[in-house]
Amino acid sequence: MATIKDIADLAGVSKTTVSRVLNFDQALSVSDETKKRIFESAEKLEYTKYKRNRVIDKGKVAIVQWMTEKDELDDVYYLSLRMSAEKKILDEGYEIVRYFKNDELFFDEEVIGIISIGECSPEQQQSLIDFTDNLVFVGMDILSAKHDSVSLDFDQAVNSVVDFFSEAGHSIIGFIGGLDYGKTLSTHPVGKDKRTIAFEKYASLKGVYTSEYVFQGGFDVESGYEMMKQAIHTFKEDLPTAFFTANDPLAVGALRALQEERIAVPERVSLIGFNDTSVAKYVFPTLSSVRIHTELMGESSVELLLERLETERTVAKKLIIATELSLRGSTGN
Repeated sequence: MATIKDIADLAGVSKTTVSRVLNFDQALSVSDETKKRIFESAEKLEYTKYKRNRVIDKGKVAIVQWMTEKDELDDVYYLSLRMSAEKKILDEGYEIVRYFKNDELFFDEEVIGIISIGECSPEQQQSLIDFTDNLVFVGMDILSAKHDSVSLDFDQAVNSVVDFFSEAGHSIIGFIGGLDYGKTLSTHPVGKDKRTIAFEKYASLKGVYTSEYVFQGGFDVESGYEMMKQAIHTFKEDLPTAFFTANDPLAVGALRALQEERIAVPERVSLIGFNDTSVAKYVFPTLSSVRIHTELMGESSVELLLERLETERTVAKKLIIATELSLRGSTGN
């Protein structure tokens, strides 16, 4: 595994800056560009299949990231997905055209295919479909729309967390998640994240679900901090002994709140995040998290696209990527 010094050397910053950025230190005043460079360096150093000899002459592949660059820094899962897809595209000899949320989508005739990352509305989907059938959706399951997709097995991921906590003797599990404000997607109810739905389902089946222990807000560090503070002050001695958070930044914020209140982790409260991004290894205690194989997801999306281009396949394929639980200090492992 890369060290903080390795990341600092690659990003061209100090080890202290790397440590504070990876711990989402709110008091640190650095530019978004510096944060982006640090997160990208941390992700790059995890990849072992990086090819350096590239010839770009086969055309362009568009990457459409349905969030802003700022949002990408708050949840580096999406940054990792994009980077892994981009590496694969470059390795295969294609050029990249990159779009973020709110960018005008204008594809020239050299764009031969599109990788769409993250959830988007039916109208946004249609804007891509109208341009080309050479299209792969990452993080969305739209097989019924006859287009390729790569998605996570959220049920398997959340069930593994609930099973772990239940077998460890936790009788009630708290949940800290985010709300999808303003979405009108048919894949889940407005405002409900897939992780929330899966948690409600499996925690109920295990008999460890209580609705008052479910907190929802944003997906960033500050939201995790505020929701855990609310839980601590509301329930006091009745605070659940285990919490599952919908992503790692939420877990980092929750961990900070617990530490401020001098609540021992994992002795009093165990904590598991989601995405297992680079930050999970650098907080203290180190964060247990659901590992998502973002490199495999990104590479697979490009492979699906290239297969469609090369074989003129018209039948849609859907890849579901499994997850695994990475146990570290926040659960006593």
